[in-house]
Amino acid sequence: MPANRAMTSTITIPCPHCDALNRMPAERRGHRGTCGRCGKRLFTGHPIALDAGRFDRHVAAADLPVLVDFWAPWCGPCRAMAPAFEAIAGDLEPAVRLAKVDTEAEPALAARFGIRAIPTLALFRGGREIARHSGAMSQATIREWVAGHLTA
Repeated sequence: MPANRAMTSTITIPCPHCDALNRMPAERRGHRGTCGRCGKRLFTGHPIALDAGRFDRHVAAADLPVLVDFWAPWCGPCRAMAPAFEAIAGDLEPAVRLAKVDTEAEPALAARFGIRAIPTLALFRGGREIARHSGAMSQATIREWVAGHLTA
């Protein structure tokens, strides 16, 4: 390797469509690339649905933070917060991936993370939970809460 070329660090971003792990130069982190396997956009501006099979692929294997909404279809506060969570996805991506876990369909995931109230937002970085909030939040509050925990 020539001496004038610095080593470029990479980040890993799972595809929200086919779950393939994509690597991109860290300096391109703010770009909305496409998947090397399926060719679809890596960031859609919408939360992705995670089940037990996809959870670790997107949370533990990714180099970007993931904000997970643990919710249930019968939960009134969950349904009330859903539009705000959907809308904030376009604002936070590509810096943060947003995901949803239906606790009724995925009780093992809810148990694994000790989810006792819904909606519960959990923020993960490097596969580890770094913050949690139970209860519905507005779009502005979600943005401030995430920013506060990622800059800390």
